[in-house]
Amino acid sequence: MRVLLIDDERLARAELRRLLAAHPDVEIVGEAVNAADGLQQIATLKPDLIFLDVQMPGGSGFDMLAALEEAPEVIFTTAFDQYALQAFEVNALDYLQKPIQAARMAAALQRCAVRHQRMAAAAMAPSTARKLFIKDGERCWFVPVRDIRLFESDGNYTRVYFEHQQPLMLRSLNQLEEKLDPERFFRASRRHIVNLDFIEQVEPNDAGGLDLTLRDQLQVEVSRRRAAQFKALTSL
Repeated sequence: MRVLLIDDERLARAELRRLLAAHPDVEIVGEAVNAADGLQQIATLKPDLIFLDVQMPGGSGFDMLAALEEAPEVIFTTAFDQYALQAFEVNALDYLQKPIQAARMAAALQRCAVRHQRMAAAAMAPSTARKLFIKDGERCWFVPVRDIRLFESDGNYTRVYFEHQQPLMLRSLNQLEEKLDPERFFRASRRHIVNLDFIEQVEPNDAGGLDLTLRDQLQVEVSRRRAAQFKALTSL
């Protein structure tokens, strides 16, 4: 497991190295001292897991995650407990409060190993995104892509539908489409990309296209031009 340490305190990084030395399956591939440095090293080193401090000069750990196209697994490390709820809202693997205990470190790494096994079993294509980090105002989410049922263009933003949430993210539909598995996500129109797994009903419409009904009764129209592509993809 390739690990990157992101913390502005040298002693904190040294303590993480000491704790991780007890785990031979962990390879520390680098260290970063702030959010900007972390973004650069994630892009270069492509770690499987990052240990991420929350409060850093030049931007918080949450700000750094929001700037990523695709985020690795995250374990937050901080001396403060007030960020715990926000950390779990973004689906972080764990939230370790300093000083970190060896047993808590071991449990967090075990959780990471289990999640990696599940993702391997899902056999998603390596070129497609597995999760998206979404920051809308003060709220953040770290969402498995397979759980997103619909992407909807909204001006310069894209509205993302998952569970009972509909946050906006500052990314175009075209940018997102490049990261999605074309076997699972279908570009229904200029405004919509739909997860095929969530479609419950397909009906022809008067315009020569198709009307899709998703599990939550969301309605999505497939343009006439794309209807034939949809039928071929779904063997209709």
